[in-house]
This record gives sequence, structure tokens and C-alpha cells, in this order.
Amino acid sequence: MKKIKLLFQGDSITHGFRNEEDCHDLGIRYVKFAAALIKEAYPDVEFEFINLGVCGNKVHNLLQRLDRDFIDIQPDIISILVGANDVWHHADDRSWIPGEKFEANYRALLEGIRTRTNAKIMMMEPFLIPTEDKEFFREDLNPKIDIIRKLAHEYADVYLPTDGILWSAYIGDDPLSYSEDGIHLTEKGAQYVGRKYFEYISPIIDSLVK
Repeated sequence: MKKIKLLFQGDSITHGFRNEEDCHDLGIRYVKFAAALIKEAYPDVEFEFINLGVCGNKVHNLLQRLDRDFIDIQPDIISILVGANDVWHHADDRSWIPGEKFEANYRALLEGIRTRTNAKIMMMEPFLIPTEDKEFFREDLNPKIDIIRKLAHEYADVYLPTDGILWSAYIGDDPLSYSEDGIHLTEKGAQYVGRKYFEYISPIIDSLVK
């Protein structure tokens, strides 16, 4: 039976209330729903799902964890969803992280993964669901999404435009049913992102099981 090790990485959105003492605990948000769909679609593959999302993490925190939480694991696939805290934690006084620094840290992370593992890389863009108190986050989030998209063209095997697909999802629907605070997904939002995750990652899995 083919074995595939899939590592979910990111911040609290990926963490999803997981048990931090058990890296195989997937939490109760999008990671859980994505993994269930993957297992159902590929019954002849033995998956090891690892969730190492850490609440509050920014890109530089993932870079600090590169050896222990990426390289040492040697996964077959790594998915990364990060960037919301790089904006949110600097929003009160708009002390935004310069784009050049943000890009340099993210590039170093991706370069480390590419050169020190054989993992396929799935990148997910951070998102913001419309809430009145966070609309101004767009001032910094949009340029950072542009940076992530540029890096994806250089490093990613698959890119999930999370911000865009969520905007599409709630046309004619209530955005707050997907996230009450604009950042963290509700169960409905997590199910939707989980489905899209499955759709976008399937070509990578297909390439590994051929």
C-alpha cells in the first residue's frame, strides 16, 4: 500500500483547536474536513496526517521551526497557510511588517523546504472575511497576498487562492456564517475550505500514487 505523509502547517486557522500533545490530532476545523475527504477518495493509500499549526504564528515563526517541524519530519506533502497574524498583530498602530522582510522570511522558509526535503508544496493565501472592525486590514493584507502569489509561482506545486474562493462562497450568503471574527473559520467555513483544500491537493496526491 502506498504511504503518504501530509503535513499541515500554519497558525491558529490550521491549529483548529488540536491537541498540541498529539501531532496526529487534526483539530475540528478545515484540516479535519480535508483529511476525511482525502482518506475517503484514496482508500488504497495509507495517509499519515500531521497538524503542526501553532496559534499566533507568523511567517518568521514558521521559519524558526523549519528544522524541527518541517525538515525533521520529511513529509511527502506540505501545505502552508500563514500571513493573517503578520497583519493582525500590527494592525492597532499600523506598524506593518515591510513587504521586503515578509517576502524574505517566506522565501527562506520555502527555499529550506525545497532544498532539504522532497516534499510537494501546497501554498494557501491568507484571507479576510468582511467584518467592520477589520476592513482596514486590507491595507496590508492585499500586498502580502500579492507577495505570496508571486512566491507560489516560484515554489508551489499547487496554490489555493483561499481569499478569493471565500469571496465567491458568500455571494448571496452571509459572510459571518463563514467566520464570526473575519479570520477564524466557523464549522461552515471550515467545511467549505476543507472541500476546496481536497479539490486543490488532489492533483499532487495523484502524482504521488501513479
